[in-house]
Amino acid sequence: MSVRLLPYQRAVVLSRERFTWNCWARQTGKSFTFSLRRLLRGMARNRHQIILSAGARQSREVMEKLRRHCESLRLWYEWRELDCLAHAAIRQLEIRLGSGVRVIGLPANPMTARGFSGDVFLDEFAMHADDEAIWAALFPTVLRGEGELDIASTPRGCANMFARLRENPAFGARTLTLSEAVEQGLDVDISGLRAAAGDEWTWRQEFCCEFLDEATAFLTYALIQACQDARLETEIDWPALRRRGAELYAGVDVGRRRDLTVVWLWEREGDRLVTRGVQVLRDCPFDAQEEAIAGILAHRPVARCCIDATGMGLHLAERLAGRFGDFRVERVVFTSGLKNELAGRLRMMAERGHLAIPVDEEISADWHSVARVVTGAGQVRYEADRSRGGHADRFWAAALGLHAAREPGGAPGFVSGGRLTFARTGAW
Repeated sequence: MSVRLLPYQRAVVLSRERFTWNCWARQTGKSFTFSLRRLLRGMARNRHQIILSAGARQSREVMEKLRRHCESLRLWYEWRELDCLAHAAIRQLEIRLGSGVRVIGLPANPMTARGFSGDVFLDEFAMHADDEAIWAALFPTVLRGEGELDIASTPRGCANMFARLRENPAFGARTLTLSEAVEQGLDVDISGLRAAAGDEWTWRQEFCCEFLDEATAFLTYALIQACQDARLETEIDWPALRRRGAELYAGVDVGRRRDLTVVWLWEREGDRLVTRGVQVLRDCPFDAQEEAIAGILAHRPVARCCIDATGMGLHLAERLAGRFGDFRVERVVFTSGLKNELAGRLRMMAERGHLAIPVDEEISADWHSVARVVTGAGQVRYEADRSRGGHADRFWAAALGLHAAREPGGAPGFVSGGRLTFARTGAW
């Protein structure tokens, strides 16, 4: 069997350049191509290969592609999942070949970058949190022993190491737009992707590989990246939360058809609030939404919830407040003043380093989509309308969760089911 490659993929896989910088559009096969390159180069050079991805989910996806490469090429391999020695909280995925060469997949972290030696692939480097620290830890290691380094990503603004490295003469630089990939045989629907992108900014950055100025963004990619922690996931680990007696604060932004309903869970750790789950409901009937959110609120660790009670969210918020009590479920009606308070609190906490969020492209894009606009009358608006392919639903759910985590006013309430009654029969 063989792996079928398009011309631009073949050029990368067969290249013998030591250092490569690659700016590729989304949907063009970055992870597929560079994981295959590192597998073949590792076999040819008999050197271990380290793949650093933006987060745990991305790391697993790249390593699954490597597993399929091994199977397509009929290579014997052993798959292992281990605790990373350089960082106990990080899971290390490993493929060991018959020759003894190891391909190691890890979420990017300055400690993991220091903990290994071999050739390296930095996957979606523009998305990496602590990218400067990772670069400082990594590059001296690669310089020793004739190590090779591939960097590949889609642009994420100009304020990151990936953007700065594009002018570095030590790297062989390649840029591949979606149109160029289609010209070389990539089978995708450009018109469909352009419609899905939602606006010109997203299209130019994600598919035309332009490094765009972030002057209009309320939260820059650099600030979002500073909040990211590769150890965090969007999935909720209820058993772990219950074991340690966690106290969670939930924010719910309500949507129906064009917008999403998002539930964001925060846990307080000292002066930080750490994400413990992000649940997204797409095109979900309100009855099903109510049961899904009620299922989250039924868990003991969830102490308080703030839910969007504006417009279509009013009925859902009233139902949940009736089921769980007004103290536990606070109905929030969005006004321009309150939006300013919510958004301002989130940005202030991000700037102070008090927020920890997963490395997730959809979260990053959602948070970055918000723009602060001052009208001619001096009013402040926060815009992320559907022109950016969404409505910043994850941003407002996170902001509502921070609102729930503030010190509440008033006394706790309770829900009574009526007078207590006892059966006439039974053991007492």
